[in-house]
Amino acid sequence: MKLNFTKLKPSSPDFRRIKQLYMRAFPADERAPFLMLVLKAKKKNVDFWSVHCNDEWAGMLYIVNYRDLSYIFYLAVSEECRGKGIGSAVLQNAKKLYKGRRLFLAIEQLDESSENYDERLKRRDFYLRNGFRELHKKLREGKVTYEILGIGGDVEGSEYVALMKSYAGSILSKLFTMEFVD
Repeated sequence: MKLNFTKLKPSSPDFRRIKQLYMRAFPADERAPFLMLVLKAKKKNVDFWSVHCNDEWAGMLYIVNYRDLSYIFYLAVSEECRGKGIGSAVLQNAKKLYKGRRLFLAIEQLDESSENYDERLKRRDFYLRNGFRELHKKLREGKVTYEILGIGGDVEGSEYVALMKSYAGSILSKLFTMEFVD
C-alpha cells in the first residue's frame, strides 16, 4: 500500500471531496466551520493533508502543532476506502511524520447510553490497536466530552489550551469552551 500526503489547498482537485467527507464523517456539534479549517491551514503550525492511497484519493488528516505537541484534530477515510487498512496506514505514517512529538487526539467518551456506543468502542479500539494509549484525561469542548488518547507522553490541560489559543487566536478561542475535566 503506497500512501501519500499532500497539503490541501482550495485549488486542489480533492478540496470538494474533502469538504463533503468532513461534513459526513463528523457530527455537527463536533465540527469546526470548514472555512475556518481552510483559513487556519495557512498557518505554519497547521497541516491539512489530503490522503491518497495507491494514487487514489482516500481521505483527510488535519493536525495542529504547538511546541512538541501534534493534535490530530480530524482524521477521516472515505467510505469507499474503509476497512482496507488505510486508516491504520495513515496513523503509522503520521507517527513517522511527527516522530519525536507528542501525538494526541480526542474521541467521544465511552457512554453505554449513547446511540453510537458500538461505534465509539470500535473507534477507541482502532486507536489503541494503532499504538495510542489512554491518557486518562477528558476534554470538554462545548457540550461534548472526549477521552484523550496519545503517543509519546502525557498532555496537560494548560498545554491543550495554549495549543488551541495558538491555533484559533486569543479572540476566537474565547468563543468556545475547551477544558480538561476530571
